[in-house]
Amino acid sequence: MKKQEIEHLLTRMLDSNSNVSDLNFTVGRPLQVESAGELLPVDMTPPIKSLTPYQTEIISLNLINGDRRLTETLLRTGSCDLSFSLPGKARFRVNIFAQSGHLSIVLRQLESKVPTIRDMKLPESFYEIGKELNGIIIFTGATGTGKTTSLAAILEEINERRAAHVVTLEDPIEYQHPHKKATFNQRELGRDFDSFANGLRAALRQAPKVILVGEMRDRETVEIGLTAAETGHLVLTTLHTVDAGQTINRILGMFTNEEERQVRIRLADTIRWVVSQRLLPKVGGGRAAAFEILRTSLRVKEAILHGESEGKTYYEMMQAGKPLGMVTFDEHIISLYEQGLITQETALAYASHKAVAARGIDRVKSARGEATTDIKDLQLDRGYQKRI
Repeated sequence: MKKQEIEHLLTRMLDSNSNVSDLNFTVGRPLQVESAGELLPVDMTPPIKSLTPYQTEIISLNLINGDRRLTETLLRTGSCDLSFSLPGKARFRVNIFAQSGHLSIVLRQLESKVPTIRDMKLPESFYEIGKELNGIIIFTGATGTGKTTSLAAILEEINERRAAHVVTLEDPIEYQHPHKKATFNQRELGRDFDSFANGLRAALRQAPKVILVGEMRDRETVEIGLTAAETGHLVLTTLHTVDAGQTINRILGMFTNEEERQVRIRLADTIRWVVSQRLLPKVGGGRAAAFEILRTSLRVKEAILHGESEGKTYYEMMQAGKPLGMVTFDEHIISLYEQGLITQETALAYASHKAVAARGIDRVKSARGEATTDIKDLQLDRGYQKRI
């Protein structure tokens, strides 16, 4: 299979459905694309009903294009990440991985236009995040929930307002930021630096005001990130955690018990915001983003220093911190339901605390004059216990 044939294949897959986000090549399955969160088969001429191990291997080798580092990484670790451009059509973030002795490929389509907070209708708190001058801002959530896109929108806000030097460390580069007020130097893992820890260590010598670290993958990267924040830099990064409150515990878990006290002090001094994201299926197709936002405050700092306790959990602080721009997943999901963007079933399925979400949905229904229960036609039994 030649490179031109693969480009034709990718083009046909992109054009097969609207809102295609991912292209999927798996042995034993047809060509598939993900549209609005659902995997759909792609019709081809001649038809490809079931991909063979040889076909996925040939496609993989063409995407790797003879890169020795990527080949070694794939053989040594079982997967590799790269970027790929389809001339005049699209850019992709590519992951090639081994499964059951075969190779599978997933290509995530990257947006060519840098998103903005306004265009994406992100929470107003994001404007405040863009005004921070130092400290650490962490975005969390599962893979594919839009963390990179949200961070790109914040960087675009900084680009519009501040004459600052911004260094990004990415795997791979997803959004290419033009130079506006800010000056951008975007570095890609494997091509421009060998590990996030080394890239971040080098960034401290490159006189940046803002540093984007694609992911805090290990303890060493977290340590250097804390040092960067303590020395006056603004560090933006991502972690894979379920919600905002769990993020602090995840970071602490990277260190030994003897180091925990010192790390708690450093985190309390440097963390500014923790934002967690989930993507929910929308009514009528597409997906809506739900957010959980934790902002530093005296109560939050105390919880980081001494741990959560009864009545002093991060969840309760977010519930009480609405004036500061904080919100819980449950509150944001209820607001999405109130706007008619998601169904009741979706709201309850994605809520962190289903009882809290259910009460909020009942309040919305009551305000609309809708029934909050299936029980109906009840009548008062006036003859109960009446003497005969």
